[in-house]
Order: sequence, then C-alpha cells, then structure tokens
Amino acid sequence: MLRRLLSLLLCLAAALVVLWPQPAWAADGAQLFENHCVGCHINGGNIIRRGKTLKLAALQRNGIDGPEDIAAIAAGGIGQMSGYAEALGEGGPAAVGLWVWQQAEAGWPKG
Repeated sequence: MLRRLLSLLLCLAAALVVLWPQPAWAADGAQLFENHCVGCHINGGNIIRRGKTLKLAALQRNGIDGPEDIAAIAAGGIGQMSGYAEALGEGGPAAVGLWVWQQAEAGWPKG
C-alpha cells in the first residue's frame, strides 16, 4: 500500500514539473538575450573578444561566479561592452543573468 502511494506521489510530482508553466523570468531572460545580446554572444560566444565568452569555464576564469555577476555586467557593462540596464528594463538584468548562467551550466545547448 505504501509503495503504491509513493509511486503515485512521484508520478504526480513529475506531472507537476512537466505541466507547471515556465517561470516568467526564464522566458523574459531568453527573450531579452535574443533581443539585446545575441548579436555579440551567439550560442554563448563573443564576436568581439574570443576569451570573454559566456561559456562556464570562461566565465569562471574571468571571475564571474554566478547569475548576479552576469546581471551586474549586463546592467553596467564591462570593458568594451556598454551597460544595458535601461534597454533591459526593471528586472531585466537579473533575468538575463540567470538565463545566461543556466545556459552556461548546460553547455549552451543549441535550441
């Protein structure tokens, strides 16, 4: 009886994960990246500075250790990159930072 109940609970949990709507920040982060960042950072690369990609190893090598660091750079800029705080809007840098970090952790899978 307990085994059947646990199995049912696991199935329900899996269904919730699949059916639950995608968080707004994820869609917003992806869309904002597509609108404002992909021109220089297609598939996590960098057409201006090859060593400053958005790949996980390059981010960590350059002292970027999480989505908050990426959000700060997206908002304020760094080096040759201008800041995009105004263009990304309220909450935009954080959404982009989190989305980019997730892509980096996943190896920038091709969509």
